[in-house]
Amino acid sequence: MTPDEIKTVAVIGSGLMGHGIAMEFALAGLNVRLHDVSRKRLDAAMTNIRKDLSTLAGADLITPHQAEQAMQNIHLILNLEEVGDADFVVEAVFENLDLKRSIFSRLDAICPPRTILSSNTSTLLPSALASATRRPDKFLVTHYFNPPYLLPLVEVVRGKQTSDETITTVIDFLKKIGKSPALVQKEVPGFIGNRLQMALLREALFLVEQDIASPQDVDVVIKNSFGRRLSTAGVFEVFEIAGWDLIQEIALNLLPAISSSMELSPLLQDKVKKGELGTKTGKGFYQWTPDSGEALRLRIASALIQIQKHSLHDSLKNGTMKEQR
Repeated sequence: MTPDEIKTVAVIGSGLMGHGIAMEFALAGLNVRLHDVSRKRLDAAMTNIRKDLSTLAGADLITPHQAEQAMQNIHLILNLEEVGDADFVVEAVFENLDLKRSIFSRLDAICPPRTILSSNTSTLLPSALASATRRPDKFLVTHYFNPPYLLPLVEVVRGKQTSDETITTVIDFLKKIGKSPALVQKEVPGFIGNRLQMALLREALFLVEQDIASPQDVDVVIKNSFGRRLSTAGVFEVFEIAGWDLIQEIALNLLPAISSSMELSPLLQDKVKKGELGTKTGKGFYQWTPDSGEALRLRIASALIQIQKHSLHDSLKNGTMKEQR
């Protein structure tokens, strides 16, 4: 199968990630079948999709006509059998191995041999899911980041038996619809993005545990220094400018002092034990009200929109703008 032959896609699970993934496919002009186990969940998903499309239209990232057309491209299904002859399927249900394996076993029986099956899992390895099917060569992980309509990355994770043809087709398909795929060549817990995030979090928690800095000052450092750079250039690009001879000297002095603990942070465990979970409970390392929590979410979304608009502007200037956008 070639990327151009992917016309109909199915998304299994309409929650936080599922509805956003379905919306992206619909904006790209694909025929989308969005599945969940209840009409209530599907109705909630469509409400969220309409809200997200409105956000994009309000930021002039899409036109009202594109938003309306995207809504028309999404077809809600309660019966998994209606996935039918989909060319590409993305599973985005609750992170439970047995549940996902059960779904893929059924999809394997329902879908024609050409159909590529993928999971949006952030923790499970592809081979653990592919073994529930008779097509491990056409199985992989496509891990999106939230919110998918503002974060273009998709980690494409190869399973032990995933074919080169499947990898090439999916990567080219994702590029065609405006995503930025990154290939994970070997199965590894956390893939790329979550491993990097956890490494940063481990050191941030260590700095607070050792009374070196407050959580607030750690955030000030990140937001007002390398965090800004990383929105435009990756870690290898940034250090290419600095020079690897300099980085080597810094690493020799610094690495022995950085946390390398394989144990769960006591500070993190204490927060969870106390029920201080962040915005959802009103307290974490910060104090939160419903209004301040929503203000944080809006601040992040607004910043991501500005980055997306800048990216689209560059694409237009360089003549690489995707037709569907």
